[in-house]
Amino acid sequence: MIFLLLLFILIIATFLGRELISKVPSQLHTPLMSATNAISGITVLGALVVCAANTDDTLILVLSFIAIVLATINTVGGYAVTDRMLGMFKKKDGKK
Repeated sequence: MIFLLLLFILIIATFLGRELISKVPSQLHTPLMSATNAISGITVLGALVVCAANTDDTLILVLSFIAIVLATINTVGGYAVTDRMLGMFKKKDGKK
């Protein structure tokens, strides 16, 4: 029963997140990416703490390792996208 409730929450959150992100204007993407990068950084730290605290259970180690990898990819990719977006607003040399 609890599994079905959690699955329902995941599905609703997925649809809600998709709708919310698709309605964000282009001027707000950079601040939104910065907030997402901060959340992913917190996820990396939390997974590292869990990984360091529980060395007995293999499942916890595997899940925390997967969380570390995925959150790190998300953080690095987010910073790359943010840098590229900010680069579009820089003035080119020699042009007025």
